[in-house]
Amino acid sequence: MTRTAPPRRNISRTTLYFFGALGGILFGYDLGVISGVLPFIGKLWSLSSWDKGVITASISVGAVVGAIFSPRMNEWMGRRRTIMVAAVIVVIGTLAATFAPSFTLLVVSRLVIGVGIGFSSSTVPTYLSELAPARLRGAMGALNQIFIVLGILIAFLVSYGLGSSSNWRLMFAGAIVPAVILFFGLILLPETPRWLLKNGRADEARSVLVSSHGGEDDVDNELGRIREVIRLDTEQKGRIRDLWAPWVRPMLIVALLLAVGQQFSGVNAVNAYFPTMLIGLGFATQAALLSGVLLGITKFLFTAWVVFVVDRWGRKPLLLIGNVIMVLTLVGAGLVVLNVHDTGTLGVLMLVMMVLYLVGYELGWGAVVWVMMSEVFPLRERAAGMGVASVVLWAATGIVSAVFPLMSDPKALGIGGSMFVFAGVNVVLFVLTKWLVPETKGRSLEQIELDLRARTPLRAKV
Repeated sequence: MTRTAPPRRNISRTTLYFFGALGGILFGYDLGVISGVLPFIGKLWSLSSWDKGVITASISVGAVVGAIFSPRMNEWMGRRRTIMVAAVIVVIGTLAATFAPSFTLLVVSRLVIGVGIGFSSSTVPTYLSELAPARLRGAMGALNQIFIVLGILIAFLVSYGLGSSSNWRLMFAGAIVPAVILFFGLILLPETPRWLLKNGRADEARSVLVSSHGGEDDVDNELGRIREVIRLDTEQKGRIRDLWAPWVRPMLIVALLLAVGQQFSGVNAVNAYFPTMLIGLGFATQAALLSGVLLGITKFLFTAWVVFVVDRWGRKPLLLIGNVIMVLTLVGAGLVVLNVHDTGTLGVLMLVMMVLYLVGYELGWGAVVWVMMSEVFPLRERAAGMGVASVVLWAATGIVSAVFPLMSDPKALGIGGSMFVFAGVNVVLFVLTKWLVPETKGRSLEQIELDLRARTPLRAKV
């Protein structure tokens, strides 16, 4: 039976987008906090390079599991309730990590946290993209990345503040706060209009569109476009195998390129291990943790700036500009490590290079990737597509997190050699982005999908 009761209408767009993007803080905090924890648990449990990689990558392994099940939960429960489940799982895992008595149990706790992060990371961008009007969708998608880097910055600040007391358990516990706020905030928020319309709740869908678009203008046209896409998709439910249909396949390839590229660009080697790198180069622990705070501030400021330019400059130019900056700074960082031997000078120059590297990353591959992955998939395949892309992204995160301590070991490539490897990867990403990635700014999700359908011969769509 069709439900007709409309949701509350007095929810402002600011509230809508704030709580919708708050899931990014969970993502960011749990990614960033390990950088402050590692120096202390490394000494406490005498961890090897492999152990550090395992405990850092464990959250990514859990996130892969969460992202695998995310599409089914999205379709069954809706976007909003999936994010709420993610918040509960993160709270449970965080409590376990805070009181973990051993290395093994801490790894298991981070696996649980990762499951919640996997649900959240693949759902929040979809939630935001389906709520935002086309003219603001890039900015609203970038808002998710702002919250991710804000979470990382908060983690760096908490780590620095607690560093003098070596209280790594309280560092972990900090993730409970955003998780609880997210859960109770989402109780107030509506489901996305596209999910509501797919499930026969047209009056609610219209009410949400009026609320999120700020008025009645063009709402009926938007509803008409959504209905047309739903009509085209009524023959069958979205399935993972449908992502390989000829008319969807190009966008799957783009999403996977963005997912892998974001992590293989080297960013989480910097996020998770920069303080550890500086300590290995001779810095004191508190000075290394303070350097992490400076990196977090850089990430936050430039991600915030992207909100104002992503819908004017476009997605693709930002990706390409980011690649150029990352290549130059990674090469510079490699040269600094190999040629500068004074500890103070080396630390300052590395900090400068990593700050500039993160400027390039946040301009392009930080905010833009999550925006585009949530835009390119058709409605029927969107949940499955975001799930697959998130699985691949988290798998790539786990690979980088696990391998970097081994490759940066002085007996292997070392930190300098590792920087050169990441620079080479970014050159490849520039070429592939120039060749494969389309521009999506200023177009509604339905316009993007209908254009995909129109460009593929009818018999190829079967």
